[in-house]
Amino acid sequence: MDSNVPLESKIKEIEAKIKAASLPAGLAEKLNEEISVLRLSLNPTAGSGQGGAFMNFENFSNYVNYILSLPFNKVTPDILDIVKAKEILDKNHYGLTSVKNVILEYLSSLILNINNQNNIARSPIICLVGLVGTGKTTLAYSIAESLGRKFERIPLGGMGDASDLRGKSRASLDAEPGLVIKSLIHAQSRNAVVLLDELDRITDAGRKDIMGVLVELLDPEQNKAFTDHYVDFPFDMSKVLFIATANNTTNIATAVLDRLQIIQMPSYTDEEKTVIAQKYLFPGVLKQTGLVETQLIISPTVWPTIIRPLGFDSGIRSLQRSIEGICRKAARMIVEGKDQSINVTAQNVKDFLPT
Repeated sequence: MDSNVPLESKIKEIEAKIKAASLPAGLAEKLNEEISVLRLSLNPTAGSGQGGAFMNFENFSNYVNYILSLPFNKVTPDILDIVKAKEILDKNHYGLTSVKNVILEYLSSLILNINNQNNIARSPIICLVGLVGTGKTTLAYSIAESLGRKFERIPLGGMGDASDLRGKSRASLDAEPGLVIKSLIHAQSRNAVVLLDELDRITDAGRKDIMGVLVELLDPEQNKAFTDHYVDFPFDMSKVLFIATANNTTNIATAVLDRLQIIQMPSYTDEEKTVIAQKYLFPGVLKQTGLVETQLIISPTVWPTIIRPLGFDSGIRSLQRSIEGICRKAARMIVEGKDQSINVTAQNVKDFLPT
């Protein structure tokens, strides 16, 4: 048994960590029972051998580390200020007046429920629906910022296995928690804002099972005891503020749609894009590229060409790429010593636009 002393010492360290942690009583009891079983494997008469015992210990140690990382008792203090929320939405997003009004109404209801200590999880889950580049993800981040909460994003686009969300059993060789649990571990907060991004882009093969997990996750009667297959113990998700995004609702299960409040994202007009490009995108890209204002000047008359190089686009992603391309080409010209101040005009704008 001398060779087992170091392993026994490590087990005692884990026992001390479990005892010091504020875990739910049922979970602490479950872990202590597993420790008893692990100790039996250290006994030579058990027949598992030291190698088997070490493997069991490694698996159990990883499991305990995940458990101790879960924010069972950690919450982020909420900022309950609707005026500040409006300021943040206006600062981060130009236009979208109708969308911002709906969000502010939603946040007002949320603030009242929090102040009255009601079950805030009964509010419908916001689902921002719109074409690519219309600001869905950044709006979700702004909601988190306005509440002072941690923000996590779970990408659902291309997901084909429900275990990606719910985790894989510890009996599996590739056992690990699902993305829901991982996002809360990363946030270290029970009341994080979790974005379920691209709800409509789940693969056909996995849609039924994944939608089943989402129904449980978004239902206030069920998410109080959400069970990840790896953690294998109920975790209360009722304080998590879920937000979803989608390009359209066609591929979203009816049961999931029933739990969502759809907010339709409008396309940006050319006038709105011009303001967004000049006041928001261009200054940011200029700084990221390493340029200063005097080194690159874009004539006001060329913005229509930059906004519509290939015709209509509902969002602003292609617009941002165009501005990035202009800034990079200007940066190269300056670094190569061809010019120290670039002026993009109607005569040379096509030389700067990405081809």
